[in-house]
Amino acid sequence: MVAGADSGDNPPVGAEPADGRRGDTVAAVVRQWRAVHPGLDTGPMEVIGRINRCAALLQQAEDAPLRRAGLTRPEFDLLGALRRTGHELTPGELARETFSSGAAVTKRLKQLTERGLVERRGDSRDRRVVHLRLTDSGRDLVDGVLPVQLAYETAVLSGLDGPEQGELAALLGELLSQLEGRLGVLRA
Repeated sequence: MVAGADSGDNPPVGAEPADGRRGDTVAAVVRQWRAVHPGLDTGPMEVIGRINRCAALLQQAEDAPLRRAGLTRPEFDLLGALRRTGHELTPGELARETFSSGAAVTKRLKQLTERGLVERRGDSRDRRVVHLRLTDSGRDLVDGVLPVQLAYETAVLSGLDGPEQGELAALLGELLSQLEGRLGVLRA
């Protein structure tokens, strides 16, 4: 049996639907690869390609509320980490919370501090350590933007009913957990 083929009535994942609809952009890419390499298993491409495409489209659109608030996505992630943890964090802790490099966090923190959204406090025992927290303005900004962001995400997911959203969240959670657990192995 050819990889990706289905012995039932359903076309292979990514195949053009019987009603003539073209499908998503990844389906078109998969059809092209199948034409060039008919025996190639495109299953991983169909999943990873769709995740990457969805992520790119979501990033483009979801940044609109953030842009209106004068923030970039990475800046909002830093502010959000400070807000949701509810306590001061060091730059290193913020880097881990936001999956960012230390240098990127330092640059963003400088900008957020200059804008009065984050304040720094030196450690009383170690002058090399800095503790960061939101200012009242920073907290107000996060609290104002978050409902708008969640409303956007609700609208994006409105094409899926509750059980479908739950199933997708569970599957993505399972994949993410596996990737986070094997990240070091995958990079080797």
